[in-house]
Amino acid sequence: MSTPAPDATEGPAPQAVFRISPLVVLVALTFTVCATPFAGGAPFFWLVYLIPIGIIIWTLRVRTTVDAETVAVRRVVGGRRVPWSEISSLRLRDRARVSAVLTDGGELPLPAVHVRDLPQLAAASGGRLPDPAGE
Repeated sequence: MSTPAPDATEGPAPQAVFRISPLVVLVALTFTVCATPFAGGAPFFWLVYLIPIGIIIWTLRVRTTVDAETVAVRRVVGGRRVPWSEISSLRLRDRARVSAVLTDGGELPLPAVHVRDLPQLAAASGGRLPDPAGE
């Protein structure tokens, strides 16, 4: 017997990338404009500009990437890639945040993933998570 060839219409499993809204950068830039009179007021008040720089770096760096094989979490400094085999379940935390519960009992917060994103997360998991919509 021969192995059936993959269907040409089937592509690779979908990948989902969950990011913080880029509108946060606009908020940081607005803060910069509003802080300008304050920053020139005295020596070292220019350090107030570190706040919007930190917000912009956080917004552009932090994300969660999910595919059929792994869940990759990227933070401001560092990150972690966890295969689905090491994830036992998901935990819904306060303010509609989602964390992955690991088989060793640890918990991995999934940045930028909310409860409303669970159907997209289930689709990108390659069938490892049930679709909460039940379709």
